[in-house]
Amino acid sequence: MLLGAALPIIDFFIVNVALPTIDADLHASTATLELVVAAYGIAYAVLLVVGGRLGDSFGRRRLFIAGLWLFTLTSLACGIAPTAGTLVVARAAQGAASALLLPQVLSIIQATTSGEQRSRALGLFGATGGISTVVGQLLGGGLVAADLWGTGWRPIFLVNVPIGLVVLVMARKLPESRAHNPLGVDRLGTALLAVTLLSLLVPLMEGRALGWPVWTIALLAVFPFAAAALVHVERRLERLGGTPLLPPSVLRLPSVRRGLMVAVPFFGAFGSFMFVFAMTLQEGLHYGPLGAGGALTPLAVAYFTVSMLSSRLVARYGPKVVPIGGAITAVGMVALLCTTLSAWPHVTILDLAPSMVAIGVGNALAMTTLFRIVLSHVPTDLAGVGSGVMTTNQQTSLALGVATLGSLYAALSGSLGSREAFALVIGVVAVLAAIVAITGRRLPDPRA
Repeated sequence: MLLGAALPIIDFFIVNVALPTIDADLHASTATLELVVAAYGIAYAVLLVVGGRLGDSFGRRRLFIAGLWLFTLTSLACGIAPTAGTLVVARAAQGAASALLLPQVLSIIQATTSGEQRSRALGLFGATGGISTVVGQLLGGGLVAADLWGTGWRPIFLVNVPIGLVVLVMARKLPESRAHNPLGVDRLGTALLAVTLLSLLVPLMEGRALGWPVWTIALLAVFPFAAAALVHVERRLERLGGTPLLPPSVLRLPSVRRGLMVAVPFFGAFGSFMFVFAMTLQEGLHYGPLGAGGALTPLAVAYFTVSMLSSRLVARYGPKVVPIGGAITAVGMVALLCTTLSAWPHVTILDLAPSMVAIGVGNALAMTTLFRIVLSHVPTDLAGVGSGVMTTNQQTSLALGVATLGSLYAALSGSLGSREAFALVIGVVAVLAAIVAITGRRLPDPRA
């Protein structure tokens, strides 16, 4: 189950180190390259809650297997895409398949475990999510550098096919579960959520590259009205006894409300850091895809090690683990900034290692604990809703971080250079980590 959960997360990040190679092969514009990242993230974020709701209604194991089949097939489509436009469409379909697959993992954990067993399972899920983001760039760098049989970037998608088939065989042993009273699909809420996210993320990701045409400004103007309409429709539907896509009663739970508020700056900072760091290593420091992936190895090792200890740390220190993680991440970002600026352009992997370890430790402490806090008081019958809300928040924040700080980096690197652009963006990321450290102090105790 965790291997199936890793695939969608890996594929959100795996293209970061392959973008220059995709550009050289398919002659894609800057806007199209950003869409290769954005199309996946947007489809993923829009349909996550729907995926969780469908699993509640039709069976979580059934939706896990269906989503995995679709993910495997769309990965094949990405790997053989003949043009940049075809790759963008295939990436959007791959994101939609991921939205069917991933919510079932948290739902199955919520529905089939309890107590300390659930705590360990959520810790493993959080560890899987974090390590997958790093493995995505490590694996992507290795496969692109290997240039297997002259295929360039294509193996970063084709590798999912044999792995997906293996997981499909293993998934036959998963337990089936579903909600006792399935909630059905809120069609109007789903449409409004799609409009809300698309009207925000598409112009932020594509506006700068296209020169801010009128339609991007118009979409941004639609965003606040779509968001307000979504809130109104969901509240009204719940008052009438219906089943809203995002039940306000669930969002009002202190564990959900406060946890999601902290998760936005955390995941936004993490997504933008992974994107900007990969681009700086290749464009500014000329590491190449394999070197860019290798520079993240200390972060990956630290993250995985600390994630394995997270459930014990939460059992002892409760919600304090999140602000401690945010503080360590902020210190790591400042250390990275100082190291990079002082040694530029001769920055080695050994120079980066101490700050990478600190960032890995801080993110492991905060990420795995945030998942546990948000889901700690969600009723079992609403497991799909809770997991869908959390993962939608995660993916939207990741995409928003790439859209805003990634675009800022692209704009500044063109005018000021990679060094100055990297310094400014990492400074912002350090501030966001400090915000997590401060706001995380008000999180409820998941042990209660």
